[in-house]
Amino acid sequence: MTDNPATTMQDLLQEVQDSFERPLHIDSLLNLSKQLQAELRQHLISSPQCMLPSFNYTLPTGQEQGTYLAVEVGGSNLRMALVVLHGQSRGGKDRLQIRQTSISPISREVRKLAEYAFFDWMAGKIREMLVLEGETRENDEPLRMGVAWSFPIELANVQYAIGIGLRTRTAANVSKNLNVRLDAIVNDTSSALLARAYLDPATRIAIVLGTGINAAIHLPIAALHPSKFALRKAKPDPQTTHVLTNTEFSMFGKGILPTSEWDDKLNAAHLMPDYQPLEYLIAGGYMGEIVRLTMVDAAETAGLYAAHLPPSLQTPYSLDTHTLALIEVDKSPSLSTTRSILQERHPSSHPPSLADANFIHSVVRSVTRRSRAYFATGMHALTSLLEDLDAEAGLSSELDHVSIGCDGSVINKYPEYMESVQDTLDQMRSREGAGRKTILLEKTQDGAVLGAGVAAALAGQIS
Repeated sequence: MTDNPATTMQDLLQEVQDSFERPLHIDSLLNLSKQLQAELRQHLISSPQCMLPSFNYTLPTGQEQGTYLAVEVGGSNLRMALVVLHGQSRGGKDRLQIRQTSISPISREVRKLAEYAFFDWMAGKIREMLVLEGETRENDEPLRMGVAWSFPIELANVQYAIGIGLRTRTAANVSKNLNVRLDAIVNDTSSALLARAYLDPATRIAIVLGTGINAAIHLPIAALHPSKFALRKAKPDPQTTHVLTNTEFSMFGKGILPTSEWDDKLNAAHLMPDYQPLEYLIAGGYMGEIVRLTMVDAAETAGLYAAHLPPSLQTPYSLDTHTLALIEVDKSPSLSTTRSILQERHPSSHPPSLADANFIHSVVRSVTRRSRAYFATGMHALTSLLEDLDAEAGLSSELDHVSIGCDGSVINKYPEYMESVQDTLDQMRSREGAGRKTILLEKTQDGAVLGAGVAAALAGQIS
């Protein structure tokens, strides 16, 4: 707490609201965006961890067609799907469809499999799905495959993947006993960009905001330092102008985005302090913990829960985003819904009073409002950087807007999150005046698996 601790919940609430909401005026957000743009530029030149170019250079035209095997490797599940690209023969979202999908949990035992054994396990699961769908293609051309990894990977070429300490020949093992051909490997955010770009040619950026956050962006190659391509056996074709780039956006914002004392407590207690500063401030995996930390202080200094915080809320990360959402939308008389939810999920011998519920409800709104505003600032920074880099390379688009594909539980499902971010972006562009493109947020669902199919289609064209 501060040097002069609050003595009432109203005093503490005012302190919390000031800490989280004071930096959120539009002019302040525009200033923060400029600083983020400068940091992004610096990492285009010097960082080995951020702004990582992929092997995907072109975006889809929307005319690609065919059926492709798409595989998404997540932290908990292996998802396999047959993705159908219809090209211009269908309209709207029906142009890109999942024909069949299958999910296999990645158990603790599977995670322990070493190198080739993990890919043998993958191959077995893929084969099971293809046999059920009659897609074994034993006497036909191989089924082209794209893989989306939901964690950072570095590619030296399309045949090798390095991720979570794993270096192994992906194509050789996944193709074992399968008539498939691995054509593309992308991360989940790049997949979301490819999926949305297939439907909307104005899409140049995609964001995944759920438990964590990341962004992909289609940048001019000239903007990236040559060292970013140093490990590649095959350099980009001289005629190629852009490259799909994994920003690792969670790592930005340190020393730029203002923090509260509760953010600082979260960061100090984290296993990896300062590693993902933007993520710690806005993502779904952390919003609940920020609120919980304010509740701990309120119980100790201002009498929240009659100074007896429920035992479950004394455990870090015990307050989840779903609970925050239910609290934030509560418009019931006397906040009876909030009080009922808290008592049900976090039982206490001192059930929350109306004053307790008012405090918690207000804190949730301040924390999520800050999350929305900082997220909007990040999207503004990425879009402005893209516009400037395109102009510097003489590659400006004639389109009057940039679409951002949005995937993830927070951006797509948290109540009024996307709408609030869009409103903030509109205000930021309006304050800047003429000369900047409109920024449009577009919902993207199943982006990782759909984009893996699109990536395979694009790679097949090149090969």
